[in-house]
Amino acid sequence: VQLQASGGGLVQPGGSLRLSCAASGTVFSINSMGWFRQAPGKQRELVAAIDRGGTANYADSAKGRFTISRDNAKNTVSLQMNRLKREDTAVYYCNAAPRGLRIGVPGDYWGQGTQVTVSS
Repeated sequence: VQLQASGGGLVQPGGSLRLSCAASGTVFSINSMGWFRQAPGKQRELVAAIDRGGTANYADSAKGRFTISRDNAKNTVSLQMNRLKREDTAVYYCNAAPRGLRIGVPGDYWGQGTQVTVSS
């Protein structure tokens, strides 16, 4: 499985960004897809993940501000991020996981990271 992420960039506090990720290869093996992030000096952490049926799992920091969505036909997952805060600044990674893992537990497939910077 290959994951190609897009989006990210620089945004002011309170602004919005949208991240997208497209999967290719043996996509039939994928159940959940999601986004993780890693800030400097911190561990990589879950932002949000969603399975094929549309069940989503959000980190507490993302609830009410971020929305994850998925298009199974196109094998894509998107993350709409609203009301961004400075503490959302991180490198964001797309992830795909096979069946058998709880939604939000990362699988072995990672996309390239995309930088999100929230700053005035």
